[in-house]
Amino acid sequence: MENSPIIVALDMADEVRAFDLVQQLDPTQCRVKIGKELFTRYGPAFVERVQNAGFDVFLDLKFHDIPNTVAQAVTAACELGVWMLTLHAAGGSTMMRAAREAVDAQSHKPLLVAVTVLTSLSDHDLTIQGISRDTGEQVQRLASLAQGAGMDGVVCSAAEAANLRRLLSKDFVLVTPGIRPAGSVVDDQKRVVTPADALRAGSDYLVIGRPITRYSHPLEKLAAIQQEISAL
Repeated sequence: MENSPIIVALDMADEVRAFDLVQQLDPTQCRVKIGKELFTRYGPAFVERVQNAGFDVFLDLKFHDIPNTVAQAVTAACELGVWMLTLHAAGGSTMMRAAREAVDAQSHKPLLVAVTVLTSLSDHDLTIQGISRDTGEQVQRLASLAQGAGMDGVVCSAAEAANLRRLLSKDFVLVTPGIRPAGSVVDDQKRVVTPADALRAGSDYLVIGRPITRYSHPLEKLAAIQQEISAL
């Protein structure tokens, strides 16, 4: 496939609707993200179905458990052949290193990225949780922890991408959700950025859901976003 930075989020509950959307997209123009709801309902069979349609799959299950449990889950994801998978940096260095070792032991090695602070969370939300740092500081803390534990990258808001790009190594991957093309509805995301601005800030991959998936002609919307970022 072409080196597109766009990952289309299949954040919906129905397998028929989700695969109908997949068939309207082009695997040379995007990858797709399968999250908790679709995976819980339809499991590995749905992942394989999407992969058989030609798409790289970002399996976004955000593993967060004791190290051995996460290592076993990561091993299963590797065997499934996914392109990228997630775990929570808040699980700690030991958990992340166990996941790294599990990936390194496999013949197929997906990108392993750690979630820092969910883009639905604000500074106030962190305060309620007992975290004294603001979201930007917490993201930097967790991203540094993730890099030290051998992760390939992190999931972060594009609002933090520029600082992380200065702080972390150049080949450390930044995956950015909360992307909204100009004029789109913000929905439940609190820290959002346009695709072009996210790439300028240093993001490598852009996770875009509802602005594409709820559009009447998804491939047309995808092409418009590609056009927006092609001049960068």
